[in-house]
Amino acid sequence: MRTTVRLRDDLLKRAKRRAAEEGRTLTSIIEEGVALVLAGPGPRRRERVEVPVASATGGVLPGVDLNRSSDLEAVMDER
Repeated sequence: MRTTVRLRDDLLKRAKRRAAEEGRTLTSIIEEGVALVLAGPGPRRRERVEVPVASATGGVLPGVDLNRSSDLEAVMDER
């Protein structure tokens, strides 16, 4: 089957060089690489992580507008 593959320039140069050294086609080098990746183990499943939820109450300090970073910076500078 014919398809288009985009490779980084340095990777393509290395693959062409290897193919020439081994007297093979670029296609055979790419096919071998894809076959090696597919023969290996698949991606590992990550365990679900429970993120703790804060039980703090209160809210934003008086005079702090979270849409204005300068307000927050001013309060932080005071501390």
